[in-house]
Amino acid sequence: MVPTTPLAPVAPAAPAEAVERGFRVSLPNRADALSTGFAASYAGIMAFMAVASEGSFAKAGERLGIGRSAVSRNVQKLETQLSTRLFLRTTRTTQLTREGQRFFENCHQGVTHIVEAMNDMLELREGPPRGMIRISATVGFGRKVVAPLLERFMAAYPEIAIELLLDDRPTDFASEQVDVAFRNGRIEDSSIIAKQLIPMQIALCASPAYVARHGLPDTIEALGRHACINFRFASGRVFEWEFKVDGQVRKVMPTARLTFNDSDLVLHAVLQGWGIAQLAGYQIAEPLAAGQLVVAMARYAPDDRGHYLCYLSRQHLPTRIRVFIDFMTDAIRAQALNCLTDFNPEPALSPSPIA
Repeated sequence: MVPTTPLAPVAPAAPAEAVERGFRVSLPNRADALSTGFAASYAGIMAFMAVASEGSFAKAGERLGIGRSAVSRNVQKLETQLSTRLFLRTTRTTQLTREGQRFFENCHQGVTHIVEAMNDMLELREGPPRGMIRISATVGFGRKVVAPLLERFMAAYPEIAIELLLDDRPTDFASEQVDVAFRNGRIEDSSIIAKQLIPMQIALCASPAYVARHGLPDTIEALGRHACINFRFASGRVFEWEFKVDGQVRKVMPTARLTFNDSDLVLHAVLQGWGIAQLAGYQIAEPLAAGQLVVAMARYAPDDRGHYLCYLSRQHLPTRIRVFIDFMTDAIRAQALNCLTDFNPEPALSPSPIA
């Protein structure tokens, strides 16, 4: 909801016709097509402004003296006409998108600017990519994979500004005004579009030095004899290790000698030989290739997770978001992040108890 000055009531037909006549002589050619349907556009704009002011479709209907469904229809017609998503709607909130906020401010300058504002919205979708993209990513994947690609993206699209938020919590697209989110694991929220970039691989790893002293576990039951290193999410929940045994996922919460709330510190501890940990493929691809890590129990690695690029709707995506999605999809898939096919999955090292 945005603070506004009082909203004028919907004008009767005669003033609307007068406004229409005024627009005919002053609008540029690309907006002439609006003249014949201006009454419908005007109703949609008034409904849009009422919803933006009141923060809900029901209250907007009360303010305009029409039903909630009529308000919704008028706003949907307006969004279709603009090919632009104006509101982020969830079961709890209704908030303006960035395009909606911009359209609202332009409309407040007066009825004489309404068509120019609509043309501006269409320009955002069909014109050169420009504007702000707010991105959310998990801390590890955002730092290791997403952030290094931003320089190349911004060089290709100099009129796009980026805000990257690193957070392991689930993304609230509406309240946080997030345009695109990178998420790992399994996506269970049916209200969002989740595009899988690459499968998410998870491997149980140790350093060669640790293996030389203690060996590697070859069964889930053997984990209790090893120094395990855990990762704690920002929510306070500890990451459960997962294995796929006989086609079934088994989750294990190992007793840990070390626990960190930063995945890079978990990786550092494993590389130093302090213990074993289950780590994501994007973290361990380079150390594995360099011989700094070995993998245990690869035959039990889960195979039903992914790295996803998420957004609320395929409809009315602005140009800047479409090019960002395409760029990141191609760039991430081109990286060698799927590491489990590039090494001997079962090193010939016999496990032994920790001294």
